[in-house]
Amino acid sequence: MQPAVHIKRDIDFNKGFRSLLEVLKLVAVSEYHNLEHRFRTFDRLTQLLGEFFDTVDVSAINHPFINPKGQPCVVAVTSDAGLLGGMNNQVVTKAIGIVRQTNGCLLVIGERGLPYVQEAGLPFVSYPGIVDSKRYSQALEIRDYLLDKVLKNEYGPIHVVYPRAHTFVTHRTESVTFIPFETVKKEKPVIPESGKKPSAGIILESSPADIAEYLVSLVVAQRLFDIFGYTRICEQAARYLHLEESCNKIQEMNKKLYLQYFRRRHEIIDANMRDLFASRALYAK
Repeated sequence: MQPAVHIKRDIDFNKGFRSLLEVLKLVAVSEYHNLEHRFRTFDRLTQLLGEFFDTVDVSAINHPFINPKGQPCVVAVTSDAGLLGGMNNQVVTKAIGIVRQTNGCLLVIGERGLPYVQEAGLPFVSYPGIVDSKRYSQALEIRDYLLDKVLKNEYGPIHVVYPRAHTFVTHRTESVTFIPFETVKKEKPVIPESGKKPSAGIILESSPADIAEYLVSLVVAQRLFDIFGYTRICEQAARYLHLEESCNKIQEMNKKLYLQYFRRRHEIIDANMRDLFASRALYAK
């Protein structure tokens, strides 16, 4: 049986370690609110793009961004930060599920998500993890790679799987489709009073396919940039939840250690009392 002094040493170590985790929790909370305060999306770009496509007949545009013909590709956005193995596992698991369902290929962003893919035995393409100072350039690099593959008909539909924190204590793994590109559908199309179609009177200097290619490339870069921001924010929320779970486990562990410690102390006291009374009995005789 473990001596009481060793149990007390484990209790003191756990208390100190739990204090350190509490500090890391405060850091995660501060970083989460800092990133959330600085984060800005560009939803207006998507809205304007939708308004443009309302003026043209999208179904008549023959372009890979509208009608892809290649193999589906799933992009899994993971994190290279520490204490986020659970979050990365959820992202990769969902991405692998889509790959197997669509018979597609896989692209992984982040080195710490690679071991989960390697365990599944699937071929994949990898890119480095997200860095705040390079987030926009990374979005452009991955955008160019994906869209170039789509234009060559090597890739078809593009799906992106990423983690997103809806509140500080609630985050989910979500997936969005980049290709084929679809605009937000309006309930009622706006018809001019003259009764003409919205496209009437619009002169297009370039072909609708060329315009669609340029505009879709813009919105894909913007969406990737936003998703990378959502992932960075979710990292802090997921880290806080992991640290909170670890603190609870340490607290439960210390409760058991305290019981063992007091049981050992009582056993020692009882043994000493028995020895004392036995010695007094022998001395009295």
